[in-house]
Amino acid sequence: MTHAPHSDVAQHAAEAAHGAAEAVFPPFDPTYFASQLFWLAIFFVILYVALDRFILPKIKTTIEDRRDRIADDLDAAAQAKADADAAGEAYEKALAEARAKAHVIAADTRKALDAEIAKETAEVEAELASKQEASEAAIRKAKDKAFAEVRGIAATATAAAVEALAGVEITEADAGKTVDGLIKAKEA
Repeated sequence: MTHAPHSDVAQHAAEAAHGAAEAVFPPFDPTYFASQLFWLAIFFVILYVALDRFILPKIKTTIEDRRDRIADDLDAAAQAKADADAAGEAYEKALAEARAKAHVIAADTRKALDAEIAKETAEVEAELASKQEASEAAIRKAKDKAFAEVRGIAATATAAAVEALAGVEITEADAGKTVDGLIKAKEA
C-alpha cells in the first residue's frame, strides 16, 4: 500500500509536465483574445470616464489655483518693490531736505556768530581807541608839561649862560622867546 500512493503522485507529476509543455501562457492563448479585448475596452472606458469626470478637473483646478496664487504673489512682490522704492525715494528726499536745512542753519549760525564777533570786536576796538586817545592825551599833556618845564629850565639856563659868558643880564622871558624860536626852527 505504501507503494501505490507514491506511484500515483509520480504519474500525476509526469502528466503535468507533459501538459505544461503543450500549454501556452493564458494571456497569450488566442482562444482568450476576444474576452481580453472586451474587458480591456470596458476598463478603458471606466478609466477614461474617471479621469475625465473626477481626476483631471481636480488637477486642472489645482493647477489654476497654483497659477493664480503665483500671479498674486508676483503682484504682491511687485507692489512691495514699488512701495520699497517709494519709501527709498522719500527717505532720500527727506535726507536731502535735512541736509539743506542743516546747511541753512549752519550758515545762519555762522552769520550770527560773525555778526556777534564783529560787534564785540568793534566794541573792544572802540574801547581800545578811547583808551588809546586817553593815553595819547595823557602823554601829550605829560609831554607838554615836560616841554614847559624843559623850556623853563632851558630859559633859566640860557639866561645864566648868557650872563656868565657875555656878562649881559637878560630876563627869563627874553631867554624863553629865544628858546621858543630855536625849537620852532628845529621842528621846521
